[in-house]
Amino acid sequence: MIQLPETFMEKMKGLLGEEADAFFKSYEDDRALGLRINPIKADPREFFRNSPFLLEPVPWASEGFYYQAGQRPGKHAYHEAGVYYIQEPSAMAVTELLDPKPGEKILDLCAAPGGKTTHIAGRLKGEGFLLSNEIHPARAKILAQNVERMGVVNAVVTNEDSRSLALKFPGFFDRIVVDAPCSGEGMFRKDEAARLEWSPDHVTACAKRQNEILFHAASMLKPGGTMVYSTCTFSPEENEQVIEEFLLSHPEFSIADRGERPGLSRGCALWSKAGTKTLDKTYRIWPHKSEGEGHFLAVLTKEEGDCLEKKQIYPSYLKDKSVWKEVEAFLKDFLVKPDDFLNRNEYILFGEQLYLLPPEMIDLKGIKVIRPGLHMGTIKKNRFKPSHALALSLKKEAVLQWVNIPADQEDMVKYLKGHTLQEPVPWPSKLNGKGWVLVEADGYSIGFAKLAGSILKNHYPKGLRWM
Repeated sequence: MIQLPETFMEKMKGLLGEEADAFFKSYEDDRALGLRINPIKADPREFFRNSPFLLEPVPWASEGFYYQAGQRPGKHAYHEAGVYYIQEPSAMAVTELLDPKPGEKILDLCAAPGGKTTHIAGRLKGEGFLLSNEIHPARAKILAQNVERMGVVNAVVTNEDSRSLALKFPGFFDRIVVDAPCSGEGMFRKDEAARLEWSPDHVTACAKRQNEILFHAASMLKPGGTMVYSTCTFSPEENEQVIEEFLLSHPEFSIADRGERPGLSRGCALWSKAGTKTLDKTYRIWPHKSEGEGHFLAVLTKEEGDCLEKKQIYPSYLKDKSVWKEVEAFLKDFLVKPDDFLNRNEYILFGEQLYLLPPEMIDLKGIKVIRPGLHMGTIKKNRFKPSHALALSLKKEAVLQWVNIPADQEDMVKYLKGHTLQEPVPWPSKLNGKGWVLVEADGYSIGFAKLAGSILKNHYPKGLRWM
């Protein structure tokens, strides 16, 4: 039996009344397990029909599915290929309510470890611009790794506070997600640390920080834009009351009504300080009512008007001719349509690392950047080595050489362990005798190999190899 903080239990009894017993009983149940299909890689409905796992749809997320305890989707080749992201089911509701569209500029302000960012990226389908920010450096690196694994090409990962970004991106974004740091009450069933750290003072401190983050996020949203505020806590101080205080200080914002949603309950105006009626348009996910952990969501819209943003200058990062020759040779030897990359100007060299920036990205000066775009590869001693990120972003239709290894065969395990493979291969392939080869698992790109004679040298990153 999970031991809940006594003060928390008394608080929830007061908030829930007759529902409190059912709420506390839900802590005896196993938590729901979920994964979300990456539409950059796979069609969610088709994957559901042919999945190696027993899945059930998450009612509030079109790409989301429950999987059963005992299954191990994190230890499958599809996970390494970025076909899906393992995510708590309630968290999937955020992007569903945000409703991003291809071509838009979107900010995920508190983005680690990457669930919401990669969900947004899947909806953008490679079109538009996604800025994913995380204030904690170690978590920002994990965020960048997940962006890479999911084959995202149009995202920049930064490691900044909200104030610094607000100064850089005034009135810039069409949509913003603020999944605010919170007291984590909704995660008590699965996170012992959250239970041990909880206190009324911690709730108050979180609410103060959430107000500050929302204040800065508001300045980065375009007039007519949409912002989703979410937490994984039950405290009205961090939810309805934060939204109420924000609306009082930002009259240009209002709560949008996204209508009734399966599995999502409405928020409660009675839990605000003034009983603001529009707070009934917010949403909550309760563990005793839905298959998911606790969550709060509010959709905010900014009224139309003139955009007072400072005019942004989009720089063109000229290609260094001394290094571009090798890059150009690789692109022409490997890609069916090399001009898709050769005609781009947004290349930047960070030391030995070559990146392709999203064309909408502004000048990077003054921002702590973890990942400035798609990592193309490494240039060292006038030689170019393509990156793992590039492999994960490609499909076999785009390349001149590929092999497609069945995910359930021992040869795929050997590849993921870093073993050399031999040619001729017994799987579907298109090989021309030498050079870089895209490796797939059941048609999903998973990494590179390099063909020399009868040997396919393994280039799956050492840090990712299975033991």
